[in-house]
Amino acid sequence: MINNFSNIKACVFDAYGTLFDVHSAAAQHSHKLGKLEQSVSEMWRSKQLQYTWLRSLMNAYDEFWTITGDALDYALASHGVEDDELRKNMMNAYLQLSCFEEVPRVLKALKDSGMKTAILSNGSPNMLDPVVANSGVASCIDACISVDEVKIFKPAAIVYQLACDRLGVSANEVSFQSSNCWDAIGAAHFGFQVVWCNRYGQQLDRLPARPQAEVKDLDALPPLVGVA
Repeated sequence: MINNFSNIKACVFDAYGTLFDVHSAAAQHSHKLGKLEQSVSEMWRSKQLQYTWLRSLMNAYDEFWTITGDALDYALASHGVEDDELRKNMMNAYLQLSCFEEVPRVLKALKDSGMKTAILSNGSPNMLDPVVANSGVASCIDACISVDEVKIFKPAAIVYQLACDRLGVSANEVSFQSSNCWDAIGAAHFGFQVVWCNRYGQQLDRLPARPQAEVKDLDALPPLVGVA
């Protein structure tokens, strides 16, 4: 599923799962989690997302850091894990997530071409700033935009508008990349030209929009937006 992109002036990226590997936080503590690592990590991520959607519907916004902690508490309790030190260390690991292997070279290629680049994330600034700095890609990012500015989570349309306002571009001049299908579809519904980075071979969600392109990783992005 790839259609031609046109007139792209900015490439905007989701952070978690797209640029940064959310499962690397649990992987850093595999020695403590043992055989529970994958199950805990997957539940942690699932509840983290669910809590953003539910809080948006409830009009009960809280920072993503708090939600991430709540989701981790649920996941650990569900697996019978009671370890305050492990909980603290896993939360700190979220500030040092690994970026996917191709991310630095893709961002550099875009930046070197003169393309505007940005992150648009559910993450709060106190989470995004350290993970961007630690990953070594800060010099390739023009703006790091958080939903904290509008106090509601993706896929609310007002969140995607933040990128247009910050970068000075119209929606149809943005190539938006997300590994989360629901986010990719939300961005497409808003009016972005969208790449779904389907890293895990998932099915397309049945929602009222479609991404313009589906790729396995971000190496496929530069040619799509006209960058050699």
